[in-house]
Amino acid sequence: MYSFEQLKIFVTVCESGSFSAAARQLKRAQSGVSQAIANLEISINQELFNREKNTPALTEKGKVLLPIAQSILHQQKYFDQKVESLEREHEYELVIAIDESLINDDLLQILAELADKFPVTDVEIITTSTFDVEELVREGKAQVGIVYADGELKVDMDFFTLGQTRFLTVVAPEHALAALSVVNDTALKGHRQLVHRSSEHKELWFSYGISSKLWYANTHQTLLDLACRGIGWTIVPEQAVTELLAVKKLVALPIAHEFDGWLTPMGCLVSRRHASGPVLEDLLSSLQTLSQKNANSLSVN
Repeated sequence: MYSFEQLKIFVTVCESGSFSAAARQLKRAQSGVSQAIANLEISINQELFNREKNTPALTEKGKVLLPIAQSILHQQKYFDQKVESLEREHEYELVIAIDESLINDDLLQILAELADKFPVTDVEIITTSTFDVEELVREGKAQVGIVYADGELKVDMDFFTLGQTRFLTVVAPEHALAALSVVNDTALKGHRQLVHRSSEHKELWFSYGISSKLWYANTHQTLLDLACRGIGWTIVPEQAVTELLAVKKLVALPIAHEFDGWLTPMGCLVSRRHASGPVLEDLLSSLQTLSQKNANSLSVN
């Protein structure tokens, strides 16, 4: 019968690229790693690696079994963390990373209730771009992340949706694009675009640069400040621009292919590097309740 340790060595070899790299990472002798893989192959009666070349390569059967092994190890880790959380009292710290444009009244109310329920827990809130939030959660520097969701399956963290938000394309009223009754891609490409981009130069999948003239910023607020000064057009969350539209500092453009704006889902990322405790579980429960509330609101509308 195979063991969790053998599965861990198998996954480490695949992720590190070689037996020697896995041995260094696991602080074991390379011969021990090779023997563990051989014993695993005997236990399951399947050849996992082709050893004809200097660097062992996954067989087709190995490729099929790898994601299953990764899932088993994730579940084991979750089980261990759950046991640990049952033995602990309230967490002493909770780090929440949030896309800077997604802080709204609903979320602030959840945080206010969290402060009342768990007064001894220190909470750190990091506001940055969606891509930077995801990295903070992936690296275990934040337990929870609130982001715009691209629909991609996250194999190294948990995820659930929180609802949808609308993005609008806006410019200053005196901008040339504001005079058009319908704005197509050709018109947009002819004018400077203000693009949201993370510190790692990643752009949101629905507001990436298409113009021949581009300025970048890593917060939507900066994009709004630049747009108000007539520097260019930009795509921003509706909730962030509502007041500026009301006082006519900006106008929403009638885009031919997205006349009513672009709807994109919001979601919550949860790190698997931390044990789940009462504070984290309460926060996630409140966010899931908010998600259900948003879903019901959409179905009514």
